[in-house]
Amino acid sequence: QVQLVESGGGLVQAGGSLRLSCAASGRTFSSYIIAWFRQAPGKEREFVAAINWSARSTYYADSVKGRFTISRDNAKNTVYLQMNSLKPEDTAVYYCAAKRGGATYFRSYEYAYWGQGTQVTVSS
Repeated sequence: QVQLVESGGGLVQAGGSLRLSCAASGRTFSSYIIAWFRQAPGKEREFVAAINWSARSTYYADSVKGRFTISRDNAKNTVYLQMNSLKPEDTAVYYCAAKRGGATYFRSYEYAYWGQGTQVTVSS
């Protein structure tokens, strides 16, 4: 089992940057696929980015490609989401999630473990 705790959210002006962290407990963290999802008020939860166990494969939603970077440090049991050139439409609660395997990365229902979320607010 994996427990996830997000941190790093906050208020930032448009064009600014934030780095989110997802700290995980569990000895088998390195075998999990980790993803970031976000949910804005009144909207469905949407996929943002994912990284496989070796960090050799990363996946991004079109809306964040080129602006966000996902990375992981298995020695620290932590996954990061570096967010640059932030826009007001990036405002949401950001969640990290973990799953063991599978061929797809963007379906939230495939992820068994979730953190509590961290708020990101981008002002215009």
